[in-house]
Amino acid sequence: MMLGTVLAVVVAAGGSADALASFQVKNVSLQVPAAWSRSTEDGTNKFSAPSGDAYFLVDVGSVQTAGMKADTCVDKIVASIGGAGWERMKVGGQPAAKRLDSDNSPSGGAVDTVTYVGCDGKTTWSVVFYLEQGKKERFAPLAQKVGTSVKMQRAGGK
Repeated sequence: MMLGTVLAVVVAAGGSADALASFQVKNVSLQVPAAWSRSTEDGTNKFSAPSGDAYFLVDVGSVQTAGMKADTCVDKIVASIGGAGWERMKVGGQPAAKRLDSDNSPSGGAVDTVTYVGCDGKTTWSVVFYLEQGKKERFAPLAQKVGTSVKMQRAGGK
């Protein structure tokens, strides 16, 4: 009886809660869950799950050194936030890296942090996804969809 109720709720909530919508920060676009609430503080965009079990932060910045290669830029980002445990990848055709960290949360549970960072040589970006470990099956695939959806938008006419 209980399992049927849970399944019905999951199926009913299924598609709409994680429907993705395009979101743009400066010249970076990514897919974000449309139903999640968004706030901005000190230039960081925060997206929070309606359930309160997960959120992620999106930051976009500019490379300070002109002419830096994208791979070098990602190397510098990774080194500055702890160089170990990063998986190199391409996101939106540009160099990027991903890392998973697990910590104990102040409220007692375990929390996973999935961090994606990238750079095209001019613009840096990061997506940092925080989720309760007990909700990993629910949110880990979504974290991957969001983190790997980043694309650099080229300014026209420059």
